[in-house]
Amino acid sequence: MTREVQAGAASTASARQTGRRAGSATAVFRLLMAATLGIAHTQAFAPHDWWWLQILSMAGLVALLADAPRPRAAAATGYAFGLGWFLSGIWWLYISMHVYGEMPAWMAALAVVLFAGYLSIWPALAGGAWHWLTQRGRHGVLPALAFGATWALSEWLRGVVFTGFPWLGSGYPHTDGPLAGFAPLIGVYGITALAAAVAALLVTAVRAALRRSATPDTGTRGRLGTALALAIGLPALGFALAPIAWTTPIGQPISVRLLQGNVAQDIKFEPVGIQRSLELYRDLITAEPADLVVTPETAFPVILQELPVDIAQAVRRYMESTGTTVLFGAAGADSPVDFTNSVFAIGPEQPTLYRYNKHHLVPFGEFIPLGFHWFVDMMKMPLGDFRRGGLDQPAVPVRGIHVAPNICYEDLFGEEIAATLRQQPSPANMLANVTNLAWFGDTIALDQHLQISRMRALETRRPMLRATNTGMTAVVKPDGSVQARLPTFQLGTLAATVQGTQGLTPFVRWGNVPALAACLAVLALAFGARRRARP
Repeated sequence: MTREVQAGAASTASARQTGRRAGSATAVFRLLMAATLGIAHTQAFAPHDWWWLQILSMAGLVALLADAPRPRAAAATGYAFGLGWFLSGIWWLYISMHVYGEMPAWMAALAVVLFAGYLSIWPALAGGAWHWLTQRGRHGVLPALAFGATWALSEWLRGVVFTGFPWLGSGYPHTDGPLAGFAPLIGVYGITALAAAVAALLVTAVRAALRRSATPDTGTRGRLGTALALAIGLPALGFALAPIAWTTPIGQPISVRLLQGNVAQDIKFEPVGIQRSLELYRDLITAEPADLVVTPETAFPVILQELPVDIAQAVRRYMESTGTTVLFGAAGADSPVDFTNSVFAIGPEQPTLYRYNKHHLVPFGEFIPLGFHWFVDMMKMPLGDFRRGGLDQPAVPVRGIHVAPNICYEDLFGEEIAATLRQQPSPANMLANVTNLAWFGDTIALDQHLQISRMRALETRRPMLRATNTGMTAVVKPDGSVQARLPTFQLGTLAATVQGTQGLTPFVRWGNVPALAACLAVLALAFGARRRARP
């Protein structure tokens, strides 16, 4: 008898050990699959226009999350997805730190990995929270909508916590997809919620179809029909909304010239590079007349007060003789220790020198977080702490219309651009982004930034002018399409005629409030359903 008991106990222990091994193997497989899906998710962004791949990769993630045994496992799955997504999407930060900043390669690589690890916290939070919220029924229509709400809120948090880093936001692949029609209504975070919900609805529909084929019942059939109707209906509605203009033309089209100096980043702030930039942009500006000439960020790589007199006089004479408004980038200084990243303008309708100070500064590049001076000191870059401008800065008048500048990273923050338009006495009719992406070399960062600018044009239904040092210099139409563009890494001038627009889209009027409120309402319904489902 004792032998039989011992044998049974041994058998039970062996079965448990085998089960633990199987569970561990399943967990590892789930994490590897999630990381692979995260890499696929990145491929949906520019330079590709594979919006459908974004939905499919998210659908794969939803299926993995739904099968996770506990919220903790779901959070780990979301984290693995995030690592694949961000490591494959922001690796170009390594170039700025190592190639141009001369940071040791190991430290630059570690910084990218750690940063991607931080960003992955947000999809992990979304996965774990959704699993907990829907643990008694993860395959219905409400849980699918709750996934969209949870994912969008996590993305919004990523865009605001610690000043935010919303690069590679999940809504951007849909700049070229049917959901783009929602941009003037609910912005990129609203599109994020819809795209994630469509992905979850597809999973719900597939699982309902499989369940129906096995054991047909009325509830399964209804869930299948509703999920499919919503998964198809939401993109169809976006497609129907796309032709609505939301804004109207104002005044006459203006002629613009956007300058691309293609100054190598490794010499830009060296004496030889500074002199070359000063002379190059003087010559590009004064080459021929236009209504508006726009240079890239810090095209004149000096403090404005140190701009050589002959350069300043040449630009002013050009403005006075042609009637051209010149918008140019340089550093501003209000005291020996008080600097700004700024855009200045002179023009026939500008009685004094116009100045726009960058509002949303880049961590480590334009302000140094507390305790991180040691990290910045490892890079040989002209970095430091800049003073930020406000959101209520006026636009530049040009031939009866108004142009609102923003600098580089700022056009990631659609809510802030919308707030600026709301607060201006005469809302700008055109946006102008000036940037220098030479820090990141010939990488996908350039394509991704153009895609971001296109989303801002869609949200505001205003043209976006982009003047960059190395690319992508472009004119984006109010519908988000690219009207004209210069080749990257070439010296050139992009000349175009651009029509300004007037009127405020719903997104400009209310910003992210409607999208966030809708997400919170869906989560409240899901939480109520969870409480009612308790045994």
